[in-house]
Amino acid sequence: MKSIHRPSHQSSLKLHPLDKNKTEYIDVLIVGAGLSGVAAAYYVQSQLPYKSYTILEARDAIGGTWDLFRYPGVRSDSDMYTLGYTFQPWTNSKAIAGGSSILSYVRETASKYGIDKEIRFKHRVCRASWLSEQALWTVDVEQGQERTPVRFTCRFLFMCTGYYDYDHGYTPEFPGFDSFQGEIIHPQKWPKDFDYTDKKVVVIGSGATAVTLVPAMAQKAAHVTMLQRSPTYILSVPAEDQLANWMNRHLTPKVSYSITRWKLILMSMLTYSLSRRYPETIKRRIVKQVHSHLNNPYDVEKHFAPNYNPWDQRVCLVPDGDLFNAINEGKASVVTDHIEEFTKTGIRLKSGTEMDADVIITATGLVLKLMDRIEIVVDGKRVDFTKALSYKGMMFSGVPNMAMAFGYTNASWTLKCELTAQYICRLLRHMDTHGYRVANPHNRDSAMEQLPLLNFTSGYVQRALNILPNQGAKHPWRVYQNYLMDMLIMRFSTIQDQVMELQ
Repeated sequence: MKSIHRPSHQSSLKLHPLDKNKTEYIDVLIVGAGLSGVAAAYYVQSQLPYKSYTILEARDAIGGTWDLFRYPGVRSDSDMYTLGYTFQPWTNSKAIAGGSSILSYVRETASKYGIDKEIRFKHRVCRASWLSEQALWTVDVEQGQERTPVRFTCRFLFMCTGYYDYDHGYTPEFPGFDSFQGEIIHPQKWPKDFDYTDKKVVVIGSGATAVTLVPAMAQKAAHVTMLQRSPTYILSVPAEDQLANWMNRHLTPKVSYSITRWKLILMSMLTYSLSRRYPETIKRRIVKQVHSHLNNPYDVEKHFAPNYNPWDQRVCLVPDGDLFNAINEGKASVVTDHIEEFTKTGIRLKSGTEMDADVIITATGLVLKLMDRIEIVVDGKRVDFTKALSYKGMMFSGVPNMAMAFGYTNASWTLKCELTAQYICRLLRHMDTHGYRVANPHNRDSAMEQLPLLNFTSGYVQRALNILPNQGAKHPWRVYQNYLMDMLIMRFSTIQDQVMELQ
């Protein structure tokens, strides 16, 4: 497919970004050039070709998460047929792909559709202020290392900044942390060319990052121990989808990709539904699968049978059982215990066990951050998002002409982000057709029950409940975490519903 031609008037709008006396106007301003930002740009330029858009990216590269994380073995925790874009078939044979492959995919997509030419790198958004009298956002930006002030105005602000702090990961305050004389590394800040060959490694954590790191590091380390306070559900899945690869050889990429994508969407939805309806049955099946992968004797119930239900937290996927293989080969092990303190040579556990280590990896989680902590102001008043309701999982009550791309917690991130971008394009077309300039959802039901935005028990979510907006108990304030239901709502429901105020 050829790159989509951008409207000729856009170039006339672009002013030199260092000219502080100029304010540049853009119809749709997208913040973030990661997986969701590229998707947003594609839909804006393909469905609203008469509108100008620009992506502001704080870092100096495309890719977001997949450019940031460089730790050994980094990979997707969802299949790439659903994490990939609808409009750009994933043709790599790996269904669970490595970080470098995903990064190449995102960058190649941006290049193919000319999106990379619309990105302003090293543009960190600090503040966005809405003025109802003008029906415009004024966006203040710091450019480059010098933090040169730059200003944009836009009709619509599309936040694609992800959900966590790119600058800092989460590390608990472990007693004696500074006494350890070896290397302590958080995966989010992995040192370039770090050599752990023949070293004893302890990975603290049991989530997706930990189960990725352990088998990857075990290939060179003397031994890798995954130290966890409590187990996580871990499911072995094929690294390659054999049916998808067969269809790729016999069908066109578009047809093969579409069939595989829908197969995996429906399977994922069915699995999630069964997990919520029959949690004990699904729990037994997952634990039984772990038993089948591990050599006896191994205390599976202690190390791999959580005390919560499946999908109260994300289920971790390991391609071709690589974590279990590393354990069977004696290259890795799992310890379930609590940390008493760090020592000079390792970690002392509350059970009294001493764990020697040359390297300690704190795979202890993310710091969740809403919209990159950008200050959002509406008519002179700073928005307190903890008092706002999420409209269809993407806009916010009382905040006009702004959306946030936020993916699923129980499925691939991109599925919801694409639906969000498609809906925003529908909304903007409707506004243009009927002469509206402002779209502002308002909650008029003061008695409606309010619920946490994310119904997840994961630590990174629980630590961030005090900064997140809420969802409502009923449509359109309800966040369903259901792709088919969201698809019907986003593509076919009326734009001008009972709460969306258009002016």
